[in-house]
Amino acid sequence: MTHSPENLGRPVVGVGALLFRADGAVLIGHRIKQGEPESWCLPGGHVESRESFEEAALRELAEETGIHAAEDAEVFALAIDMQGGRMTAGVAARVEQADAVTREPDVFDRWIWARLDDLPSPLFPASAALLHAWCDRPPAPGWVLYSMTRSSVDFKVSR
Repeated sequence: MTHSPENLGRPVVGVGALLFRADGAVLIGHRIKQGEPESWCLPGGHVESRESFEEAALRELAEETGIHAAEDAEVFALAIDMQGGRMTAGVAARVEQADAVTREPDVFDRWIWARLDDLPSPLFPASAALLHAWCDRPPAPGWVLYSMTRSSVDFKVSR
């Protein structure tokens, strides 16, 4: 790959929160951000200075949905968009019971709980990459996935 001045921009580092409810459903939002095609997206956003992936994911989750998840969240994958220069860390967390509130109506118009085998589409590309990593599926073309060992969070859900 050649590195021209156009593609040497500052990399974007983001997080996506894969939030599980006790019944195995995951939280996903209908993304309606102006200038982008509508899609379904995990809660998430950019990592701020001096913030761990876990801290960023839990902060973004609270900002976007009003949900405060368990503190034992853990990184389960890194997804790299080789064309777009973006890296997204997937952070899994759990919640006993939670109702998501649409706190950023210019970005999301609703949140739903869905089973991993019955997700709506189309998926936001970074969310799709992280969900592929969680479900041990190959990445979409142009994405590279690095899976981590899942140890500290006990997820009693089928993948």
